[in-house]
Amino acid sequence: MKINIQFVNMSTSETMEAYTEKKLDGLVRKFDKIIKANVSFKKENDSKDKGVICEMELSVPGPRLFASSNEKNYELAVKNTISDLEKQLLKRKAITKPYL
Repeated sequence: MKINIQFVNMSTSETMEAYTEKKLDGLVRKFDKIIKANVSFKKENDSKDKGVICEMELSVPGPRLFASSNEKNYELAVKNTISDLEKQLLKRKAITKPYL
């Protein structure tokens, strides 16, 4: 699987890239149909505690899957976004299951 990571309005972080790749590798072990992942991190100045946005788009057979989360830190944003994508992948896997 190919992973593209972008940092918008912030500096690049090697540790965040490694953490994101580790979490995505866990997702690939469960779902082997994933072709490519586009990840973008954004920092927004909100008056609330949140302001860290993680957006992920997965290329799989069929329509692409997209999830986004706005949290207070990067690790939590990645975790919640991958959790949302896993739910979408489980739903798609149930739909495309071959009938015997």
